[in-house]
Amino acid sequence: MTGVSVGVDVGGTFTDLAAVGDDGSVIALKVSSTPGDQSEAVECALRRLPDGAAPVHGIVHGTTVVTNMLLERTGARVVLCATAGATDLLELRRQERASLYDLSVHHPPPLVPHERVVGVAERIAPEGVVVALGDDEVDRVVARVIELGAEVVAVSLLHAYADASHERRLAGALSAALDARGSRCEVVCSADVLPEIREYERTATTVCEAYVRPGVGRYVAHLAARLEAAGLPAPSVMSSSGGTAPAAEAAQHGASLALSGPAGGVAGAAFIARALGIDRALTIDIGGTSADVGLVLGGAPLLETGGAVAGVPIALPRVLVETVSAGGGSIAWVDDGGALRVGPRSAGARPGPVAFRRGGTQPTVTDAHVALGNIAATVMSDGVDLDIGGAIVAVDTLAARLGADRRATAEAIVAIADAAMARALRRVSVERGIDPRECALIAFGGGGPLHACGLADRLGIRRIVVPPHAGVLSALGLAIAPRRRLAAASVMQRVEAIDAAALAALATGLAERVSSVRDGVDDAARPTVEWSARTRYVGQGHELDVPFEPATGPERLAEGFAQKHRERYGFVLDRPVEVVSARCTVSTGARELQLARRGPSSWSDAARRDDGGQLDVAVRGRTTVTLADATLLVAEGWDARALPIGGWLVERAP
Repeated sequence: MTGVSVGVDVGGTFTDLAAVGDDGSVIALKVSSTPGDQSEAVECALRRLPDGAAPVHGIVHGTTVVTNMLLERTGARVVLCATAGATDLLELRRQERASLYDLSVHHPPPLVPHERVVGVAERIAPEGVVVALGDDEVDRVVARVIELGAEVVAVSLLHAYADASHERRLAGALSAALDARGSRCEVVCSADVLPEIREYERTATTVCEAYVRPGVGRYVAHLAARLEAAGLPAPSVMSSSGGTAPAAEAAQHGASLALSGPAGGVAGAAFIARALGIDRALTIDIGGTSADVGLVLGGAPLLETGGAVAGVPIALPRVLVETVSAGGGSIAWVDDGGALRVGPRSAGARPGPVAFRRGGTQPTVTDAHVALGNIAATVMSDGVDLDIGGAIVAVDTLAARLGADRRATAEAIVAIADAAMARALRRVSVERGIDPRECALIAFGGGGPLHACGLADRLGIRRIVVPPHAGVLSALGLAIAPRRRLAAASVMQRVEAIDAAALAALATGLAERVSSVRDGVDDAARPTVEWSARTRYVGQGHELDVPFEPATGPERLAEGFAQKHRERYGFVLDRPVEVVSARCTVSTGARELQLARRGPSSWSDAARRDDGGQLDVAVRGRTTVTLADATLLVAEGWDARALPIGGWLVERAP
């Protein structure tokens, strides 16, 4: 099949596009983001594909719509139905402080205020139904929900992960009553969103899904209509777990899109790591508003369950990504104590850094680099003509407030940003038992190659990879990402109580629920089916994901858990092991398969030219290399050479 697979990643400053052809060629470009309507920039990027390019076969989109809704609190009006006596879960959280030593810091308010939580007189316990859900109670709850004027109803009843009968009955009654009133209000059940233990996380995730689902649905429908009008195919959307799904399907799993764009970047970095034979790598994606860090182990992104976005817990599988407010547009300012600060405020796409000539007046990290001469190009992506003089004046004005000179101020701005990003890199590595000195650093995004040497120096890393098409690697990761579906089921049994037949039946049943995944790009591609069990010691407060096969005996689960536990924590315990839940993931990634078959060299001489050099190019010492969509700064004490696939390998000088 002839055509290009396109990835489009929306960032705070630029929207990136990468189109991957059947021959492995890559077309990359950037346009300015349109914060008021992200779909406008998506369409603009697609319209800028060269006239001679092959027809667009598929579009994968990485969006910040969910993140923005959670940050700005612009989601739907949700009413939560919870078991009576457990209606305060969202306020109680885990009873941990927002900041251990600062009592003035508070958690953000829950997405559903207490007055919109309806207590339901019912209770299911591990031993069975304790309080039955009567007809009168169902009628009362339905009437109260209607009275509260819900746009979406979230139903999260105690222990519904083990027995969802009460949730199903209440949801059915709510749907029937709302439909009879002509309401388009959806009902979201926790048993469908997260059928796992931990009442707070299950409830918070279900509420998040209900809160963002209408907004995601409107956005993807608007985007699909815009693309259809332009004669383009319907889009797919990247999920936080690193897989894609058709837009209409993704709209029914809005909470899983919270890390849509950053997941694409780590997926792209993992592909580069595999192409170069790198087993362990830290990733840093520096954009205009923030920096996203991740971890690649065994050539694959590290997947974890849990985490929070904008203070909202989302206990769903996700590519490990930690975001810090340090990007090219992060504003440098002086606090009340006279100290220099950088971020979290950002100049964003509009007005942007002073150097972008879009009305910005406050110095940013990008302006500091311009003042230091670290950015040699005068014309940036999307035709941005740099105002070098304006950037210098902005930095000089800040320097005067600090009583320092221009260079010292600009270097301090960059160092503060580096320190914030280095802390994030340590958190994703050291806290998981990974020594960053044993990892390569894959640096991408518009600012990643600029900061790579400074970050590597702080972490003791001796090898940096600047991939081909570094400025749009997140979009490239989207373009080659697999289509993926996931099913989960609660287990809650000790390993010795699970027999081999039951484990095989569980695995088969999960696979049947997600067996319809087909990419359609390459008939030779076959879906990959993977199973994992969330496993822990009895009484332990956290789990580890242990891969297994249907034919795996339960004893192999315990062995696999012990091995994982030793790798992660350095020890094992003489305690029983239990399985909390099981998951099945089915994915198909034909476009990545095509690239892998042809090999990285299929990115051609054009990729090398785009990334600033030919095969025999090598530089030493402090040098600025202008790339097609980014800038590489080779610091003192570092050597760099062009890679055969495009991009650069930067190593500590001997």
